[in-house]
Amino acid sequence: MGLSETSGPRDTQALLSAMQTMELRRRDYHVERTLLNQEQLEELGHWGSAPPTRQWRSWFQCSYARARALLFQYLPVLAWLPRYPVRDWLLGDLLSGLSVAIMQLPQGLAYALLAGLPPVFGLYSSFYPVFIYFLFGTSRHISVGTFAIMSVMVGSVTESLAPDEDFLQTPNTTVNEAARDAARVQLASTLSVLVGLFQVGLGLVHFGFVVTYLSEPLVRGYTTAASVQVFVSQLKYVFGLQLSSRSGPLSLIYTVLEVCWKLPQSVVGTVVTAAVAGVVLVVVKLLNDKLQRHLPLPLPGELLTLIGATGISYGVGLKHRFGVDVVGSIPAGLVPPVPPSPELFAKLVGNAFAIAVVGFAIAISLGKIFALRHGYRVDSNQELVALGLSNLIGGIFQCFPISCSMSRSLVQESTGGNTQVAGAVSSLFILAIIVKLGELFQDLPKAVLAATIIVNLKGMLMQFKDICSLWKANRVDLLIWLVTFVATILLNLDLGLAVALAFSLLLVVVRTQLPNYSVLGQVPDTDVYRDVAEYSECGVDVDHLISRKKKLLRKQELKLKQLQKQQSQKQAASSRGTSFSISVNTGLGDTDINNVEDSKVKQASTEDKLDGTVASDPEGAKAPDVSTLKALGLPQPDFHSLILDLSALSFVDTVCLKTLKNIFRDFREIEVEVYMAACHTPVVAQLEVGHFFDASITKQRLFATVHDAVVFALQHPRSGSIGPALATKL
Repeated sequence: MGLSETSGPRDTQALLSAMQTMELRRRDYHVERTLLNQEQLEELGHWGSAPPTRQWRSWFQCSYARARALLFQYLPVLAWLPRYPVRDWLLGDLLSGLSVAIMQLPQGLAYALLAGLPPVFGLYSSFYPVFIYFLFGTSRHISVGTFAIMSVMVGSVTESLAPDEDFLQTPNTTVNEAARDAARVQLASTLSVLVGLFQVGLGLVHFGFVVTYLSEPLVRGYTTAASVQVFVSQLKYVFGLQLSSRSGPLSLIYTVLEVCWKLPQSVVGTVVTAAVAGVVLVVVKLLNDKLQRHLPLPLPGELLTLIGATGISYGVGLKHRFGVDVVGSIPAGLVPPVPPSPELFAKLVGNAFAIAVVGFAIAISLGKIFALRHGYRVDSNQELVALGLSNLIGGIFQCFPISCSMSRSLVQESTGGNTQVAGAVSSLFILAIIVKLGELFQDLPKAVLAATIIVNLKGMLMQFKDICSLWKANRVDLLIWLVTFVATILLNLDLGLAVALAFSLLLVVVRTQLPNYSVLGQVPDTDVYRDVAEYSECGVDVDHLISRKKKLLRKQELKLKQLQKQQSQKQAASSRGTSFSISVNTGLGDTDINNVEDSKVKQASTEDKLDGTVASDPEGAKAPDVSTLKALGLPQPDFHSLILDLSALSFVDTVCLKTLKNIFRDFREIEVEVYMAACHTPVVAQLEVGHFFDASITKQRLFATVHDAVVFALQHPRSGSIGPALATKL
């Protein structure tokens, strides 16, 4: 204790001495050079306008180096695959790819139902796009393929343009499922091609920054609402109901009401199957969470559930005995390529753009998270191209639009995945299932797939917790979240996204136009500046001071007119000509009134005065300036110069030019000189084009640095002014 008590004062003294030494060094710091205003800087640096950059010329240059750079840029696999460390990474990528494929199989079958398509097309969408992304993608850890949000967006399109009602067979009013599925597959594949064209085009013109307009609250609110859409869309498979196809505003509300209305018609076998499958999936996920440290790989709960449910369905005969709907025929092998239908482009263009933006936003956000975690870079523009080619080529082979899955991406990372090789391995495993093993799942109950989808929605439904966290952190972001969620629930996915984006941008504009700013004033006898609204003893109210000055000057004008009237009456009564001269400064200009009626001046009247201002003498000399603050009895500002730091300005418009001119005019009214400093060359050019500089505001008031302006202001204070120079940053 004694040591600590004695060492405390010593440490304090040492700290104070060190601070004093630093203060002395700071005071000794100085720069010895001449002060430079803008004109002197341009003359000294031999300023000239920069030559225009013509980057488009380099686009047409042909050389081996440029061709090689372009090839590596748009086909990244050629850059990283030759340097692939086989011994270190291959085993991890193989295990990761196998784990992802085990998840990809049930999710592909299930998400095809979300898209309103036969389950086998989910397997196709889990093969072609994944392998294409292996060649063109830059993210090493995201798992590309079917995703619930994308599938439900596709389903809203297929069910609205090809509803069940258009394929009713007249004899027994049943749905012709073969014709309906063919029409929906054509719609989905054409939509995928159009989405791919949008993404490739945006990537080639470097439009990857568009994702910055999708803020995190907007994306999370949108995905939460989409997860609710997914949940509601699976209720018909859980309860075994036949529902009407709906799309557009309020379709979700009508679907929920119809489900509630038809609940008494539920198929008991289907409900029991979905409930058992859901319980099994939840239990397996809980076991994986608890035994995560002890298991080399997570238990494939979804695959085991699918295999078990298929075996039970086949052995018990769930379809024939209990009326449980099953997947049905799954053709073996791949399908030939089919060209898209251009006549559908006009109907699909709006939905295609929305799906393209949402799919890219989800993929790039996950990709950047993993890239930051593992220390590599993801090219957003190349990601657009990679996803676009995946959707474009996949659409030709009858796939529906894809993105990346968060759950599969986390599994790919946690099981040792290092590169895109893991995605290639999973796609080859899916290919083997398509060619040989797909037909084994034809007795799989659709209720099991619905349960798989609902259980996998846990992560997105947990985003409802954002409401509490955003309420505490940022209520403006909470407003964006709520508006996005409500708009997407009520207006459907496409219109909801448009409304959310428009509201988010409008909110940015409103917040920009209503910034939180403070007018700073100097605390007396200190170098500290604080908000004049909070500290009443500092600062100067420029508008109030100018208003008081103008009122006093108007009073002087009135008295001057009275003086002129009295003088004219005296002149009329006088028998001999006289000469009268008076000078009064009103602040808007000097007013000289001379009335000479006789060239022979014999006497001048100097008896009348105006608030301490005497009339002119017989020789016509001007009276002292009575428009100054001191002469009017008004308080003078505590500073004589105002320096505007323009280093933060990147451009000026007409409003900014008017504001700057108003600043010069108002502060001159209260006898404060205004200078500008640290202005970038493009801004100087815009000031010149806008005719900002004139006889009263020259380039000599624009200095190279704030230091130059401060030194000049201190060396040239305005006559009769008091206080230091005040520097402020715009």
